[in-house]
Amino acid sequence: MRRFISRPIHPQGDRFVTPSANGEPPLPAVFRWDEGTIEVRAIRRWWRTTKTDRGDAYLKRFWFELETAAGEVVEIYFDRDAKRGQPHWWLYTVDKL
Repeated sequence: MRRFISRPIHPQGDRFVTPSANGEPPLPAVFRWDEGTIEVRAIRRWWRTTKTDRGDAYLKRFWFELETAAGEVVEIYFDRDAKRGQPHWWLYTVDKL
C-alpha cells in the first residue's frame, strides 16, 4: 500500500549512488528521516519536472523512484528551488514490496 509522506530527508555519510553530472545532484546512498533511515539499493527510474515563470521553463525537481534495503519502494525528490537553510531532499511516498 502506497503511503504519502512529504517529509524532508537528510543525506547521511559521503557515499553516493550516482555522481553529480550536468547540474544534477548526486544521489546519496543513505538518508535519515523521522522514522529511521533509507538505504538505497537500486534506482528504478528517474525524471525531472519544471515550472514556468513569466513564459520561461525552469528545472524545478529531480525525482527518483528507488528500491531500499528494507524492501520498500520510495519516491524522493531534490528541490532545486529550496531556500537557503531549507531542506533540498524530500521523501514523497513509501510503498511496501
